[in-house]
Amino acid sequence: MTTVVEPARMSPPGPKGNWLTGNLPEFRRGRLEFFDRCAREFGDCVSIRLGPRRAMIVNHPDLVEEVLVTHNRSFIKHFALRLTRSTLGQGLLTSESDFWRRQRKLAQPAFHRERIAAHANTMVEFTERMLQTWADGQTRDAQEDMMRLTLEIVAKCLFDADVSGDSADASAAMETTLCCFTARVNTLLRLPEWFPTPVNLRLRRAVDRLNAIIFRIIAERRASGEDRGDLLSMLLQAQDDDDGGQMTDRQLRDETMTLFMAGHETTANTLAWVWYLLAQHPEAEAKLHAELDDVLGGRAPTFDDLPRLTWADMVVTETLRYYPTVWLLGREAIEPATIGGYDVPVGVTVFMSQWVLHRDPRYFDEPAAFRPERWADGLAKRLPRYAYFPFGGGPRICIGNQFAQMESVLLLATIAQQYRLKLVPGAVVTPLPTMTLRPDKGVLVVLERRRR
Repeated sequence: MTTVVEPARMSPPGPKGNWLTGNLPEFRRGRLEFFDRCAREFGDCVSIRLGPRRAMIVNHPDLVEEVLVTHNRSFIKHFALRLTRSTLGQGLLTSESDFWRRQRKLAQPAFHRERIAAHANTMVEFTERMLQTWADGQTRDAQEDMMRLTLEIVAKCLFDADVSGDSADASAAMETTLCCFTARVNTLLRLPEWFPTPVNLRLRRAVDRLNAIIFRIIAERRASGEDRGDLLSMLLQAQDDDDGGQMTDRQLRDETMTLFMAGHETTANTLAWVWYLLAQHPEAEAKLHAELDDVLGGRAPTFDDLPRLTWADMVVTETLRYYPTVWLLGREAIEPATIGGYDVPVGVTVFMSQWVLHRDPRYFDEPAAFRPERWADGLAKRLPRYAYFPFGGGPRICIGNQFAQMESVLLLATIAQQYRLKLVPGAVVTPLPTMTLRPDKGVLVVLERRRR
């Protein structure tokens, strides 16, 4: 008996757009709302157009797996991410093909479980150092504090560098690059980066500031010649399999910049959202304090405490569901593919939104509610594989996912033992979807020292 294979359909349904700009105006006005509406009104496969670029949105875990795993070699990172080349260069986030595989292989040992565990004390020590600058009754921007703290931690853990004197300037420069990235994505006509538009000039100045810090770290390490067993030492010593050559300063800069930015921005945003959500859910905060008092009894947390900090871990996991710091992935077809029964021609981008799937009622009861306890009964194992994917998936899953989860739990435990972070009265916190999902205008809180 002959099996009849259904031919792929041309394109899925989608929202009507302007003849010139397509769906770009609606995308600009509210990205989260736009992706929500597309899923709600058009289902699991949606066709859109952003200016001249055609794209497809997939809103089902199985289709996400088709893109990220089954057909991953048919896709590369999407066009918008290529707009970060001036900042990230050819680092792990943006490079492709054999070059990416080589660089990933070189960096992977730095993220093995044993090495990650060795960083736990550093994470806690740096957090306690920050807490020495806090005081009862202070008003602070929790997001800004988390940005500086995680920047200093990733610099120390991965590059054995002290950037405490540069953290404020570096965080501001990174924020500028994200704002410039968003402005370029939202523009229908993009001028080359060398053209002196106001956005391009701001971006150039920000990248120059970051380059000064990164190249200084590389120069100091080259001059010392030390092997400190960290990621930078591994990259400095790495040799090409073909010609025995070592990485140039530019290659080192690209990898360092990528991990410098990605290694702190995402965790800082996650923790900023944690403080915002706990301030709104006192019952979840009370359970956290009870667990910390029981497990730690006032001492600093360690790596060995992590298996017992179950509620803290669930708070982080639920925060990554509710406000996924990586809220959107995109892959551009480099060869014809079929996804969800639809043709995906070369050049078409397929978008997959964690924001949408993490709030899909097919997989999560009361998806609009912040409920850390939902993870207590093995939900993670029952879910379809890509219903929850805060760190991406497939071969290009985030290399630092375990580092980030451990860091988030340890920093949460260290800070929450000593302080409650209460929202400033009248504070309005809204999500801003740039390359990451960050709180727009920060998270203003009043510190309240805990008295056990």
